[in-house]
Amino acid sequence: MLTVLVDYDSGNLHSAAKAFQCMAAETGEEILVTSRPEDVARADRIVLPGDGAFPACRRALGHHGGLFEAITEAVRVKGRPFLGICVGMQMMATLGREYEDIPGFDWISGEITRITPADPHLKVPHMGWNDLVIDHPHPLLDGIRTGDHAYFVHSYAFRVTNSAERLAHVDYAGEITAIIGTANMAGTQFHPEKSQATGLRLIGNFLRWRP
Repeated sequence: MLTVLVDYDSGNLHSAAKAFQCMAAETGEEILVTSRPEDVARADRIVLPGDGAFPACRRALGHHGGLFEAITEAVRVKGRPFLGICVGMQMMATLGREYEDIPGFDWISGEITRITPADPHLKVPHMGWNDLVIDHPHPLLDGIRTGDHAYFVHSYAFRVTNSAERLAHVDYAGEITAIIGTANMAGTQFHPEKSQATGLRLIGNFLRWRP
């Protein structure tokens, strides 16, 4: 079984690759970091990380010839399990509103909007550890409970249209989407590779996930 971490120049994938390789030792999964569409096409699972601003990441993915098309074919047509991380999750939305309005993949209906905490003393970006609140059970959350903490770094958040597709949230003077999911697709706003036991558990669950 092959899990591909898509490299489209969106940031350093070293820590993410190490975390996936660590958990793959338990599942026997092969982990490959690649920007080649042909590797994505043969992958059994696909991970799309992302660091930075939504518009830049969306355009960067489109500039890698055939890469987005290969991801779409694998996920939407062949039903391969997909995990988006941080901006990789946000790009699953219908629309991103960071600096300008940019269409997303429209895989999960909703918009990416700036975080506006009800408490003006809370800083944006939302950065650091926060406790998850589980909204709906899901195989990716096996062994993960409300109160388990994860590491966030972001100024914009996913406002989902269908609350059933928000699997977990955190409280930052208001609810912020932490995990989304539907069918064979899921995403985390936090960085699982930086979230210690909780993040490694989620990565291991993804590598065992059979949608």
